[in-house]
Amino acid sequence: MSTHGNSALHVMHDMRGKIYARSVQGRYARWRVIMVLLTQAVFYGTPWLQWNDRQAVLFDLGARKFYLFGLVLWPQDVVYLAALLIISALSLFLFTAIAGRLFCAYACPQTVYTEIFMWIERKVEGDRIARIRLDSAPFSLRKLRIKATKHAAWLAVAGWTGYTFIGYFAPIRELGMAAVTLQLGPWQWFWMLFYSFATWGNAGFMRETVCKYMCPYARFQSVMVDRDTLVVTYDRERGDPRGGRSRKADHHAAGLGDCVDCHLCVQVCPTGIDIRDGLQYMCIGCGACIDACEPVMDKMQYPRGLIRYTSERAMQSRRPGVRVLRPRVLAYGALLLVLASGLMAALAMRNPLRMDVLRDRGVLGREVAGGLVENVYQLQLINTSREPLSLRLSASGMDGLTVLAGREGTDTVLVPPESNRLMPLALRAPLGASGPGAHPIRLRAQSRQASGFAVRVEEPSSFYIPE
Repeated sequence: MSTHGNSALHVMHDMRGKIYARSVQGRYARWRVIMVLLTQAVFYGTPWLQWNDRQAVLFDLGARKFYLFGLVLWPQDVVYLAALLIISALSLFLFTAIAGRLFCAYACPQTVYTEIFMWIERKVEGDRIARIRLDSAPFSLRKLRIKATKHAAWLAVAGWTGYTFIGYFAPIRELGMAAVTLQLGPWQWFWMLFYSFATWGNAGFMRETVCKYMCPYARFQSVMVDRDTLVVTYDRERGDPRGGRSRKADHHAAGLGDCVDCHLCVQVCPTGIDIRDGLQYMCIGCGACIDACEPVMDKMQYPRGLIRYTSERAMQSRRPGVRVLRPRVLAYGALLLVLASGLMAALAMRNPLRMDVLRDRGVLGREVAGGLVENVYQLQLINTSREPLSLRLSASGMDGLTVLAGREGTDTVLVPPESNRLMPLALRAPLGASGPGAHPIRLRAQSRQASGFAVRVEEPSSFYIPE
């Protein structure tokens, strides 16, 4: 078995170092299939969901609005998006501290699309040996037909992925007709083709190269793991010395460990590493080597677990179980809980009304009829709720201040739901109300509803009186 395994390993690294991962069946392979289906159902399906007669999840960059189901975020709400990114990063840190690179193995887009492309490749070209023979064979019409079929299927998946990606930034139900009639904008075409090409290139060609050399997560994961982190581990004490043997032979009497040196764990590894060499940063924790090793142990009538998910401490102490509650995990968990609670509280108490007041820098202040001084501003009102807001505007800080908003020159305005309104604003005060110069004032907007002023916001500014 050892000779055959070594020759197979040699063949595997032929063909310009390309890795020909062997297909494998087992419980972790089933989990990978489940996660591929789940993640892609979320990715491909979410843009098609509707919420109150609009797309449920839409990052409308043109209108500068982000729709997340019932939540509408504006550029002023970037702090919430930043908090979501921080919470996502902390969640990844917490998960890594507990279970290593399981995110890479089961949910990372690079891994997921590589699994999809490899499934297509196996269906079209065959399993590992068939693919090696096909690539080694001279050019022929059969080889061209098989390769063209594979790449056509890959490009179809990549194209639909790029189309879906653009559907998060533009209404996806309108994209199809716009693409067919060539009415997509240049940036939409660019990002759709770029994302499609990136999916085709990364999942079809680069594969393990991204995990080994391009992914930053593989480089700094060692900072987050410790001796109690759950990782894929080879039991060296039990498995070595390695060597082939008959099933009926007493391998312990021959001075051999349980590893029969079949190299199946290497052949199924998507990154081409040998887990028996110890924990390596290239290992994505997919468990394919475990699925390959367990049937061999069953055939040899040895106990399972020669390769298994465990921690370094548990392996050395020969005790089952992993210590989960430890300082690193508790610290990540506490930070995550505080940030998530703070974000939920901030969103729950978020004022649906926003107001920005900008002075007209061309005119600081001017006298108008009636012995009044007028200052001109630009007023922006943002209504993030799903209901229209009827607002009354007022100003304080000086005696006799009056508000004239919009072309109508009234102190009441209506802001439609989930929209913003930009309008001119004039403030007037009696000429002798205060001395010359700039005076601090506050502009107030509050909703006019039967139940009272339910929404209120204030914004500071200044009122200038000329000499």
